Amino acid sequence: PEYTKFSGDLSPSLGIKFSDVPNGLGALSVVPLAGWLQIIAFCGFIENTGFTFNQRKKIGWMLDASMTSEKAEPGNYGLGWIGAFNTIKPIPALRQRKLNAELANGRLAMVAILAMFFQNGTFGTTGPEMWAIELPEYANTVGDFIPKNLA
Repeated sequence: PEYTKFSGDLSPSLGIKFSDVPNGLGALSVVPLAGWLQIIAFCGFIENTGFTFNQRKKIGWMLDASMTSEKAEPGNYGLGWIGAFNTIKPIPALRQRKLNAELANGRLAMVAILAMFFQNGTFGTTGPEMWAIELPEYANTVGDFIPKNLA
């Protein structure tokens, strides 16, 4: 669900406001190419610098910033469990179980987002509107759940 949108202009030169951009796959045709290129360039900058803005790290091809240390383990930034800076003693069996759960959840999330892309491309929405049911007048409101004819 959409709770808010940025105010102002997305592209002042083209006269596109943030409120003009639809949800889902429809945004691909509304946002200018320069906007998508800026997003990709920013992501590439973050990946290339290793999450630091003051020095450039030699990460290497197909490696991430966590693999520049002695451990060279993907995703291990040396912070320990929940960022406790290795103050909690590691339990290898528990860590392996959590890594397997993270892999499984990541795979499930990828399948789910592909299903939502399919729904959005087919029906134009991923919300309850795709079921073609009549929504009550108080649906899709935040904080106001009392029907107007009962108040």
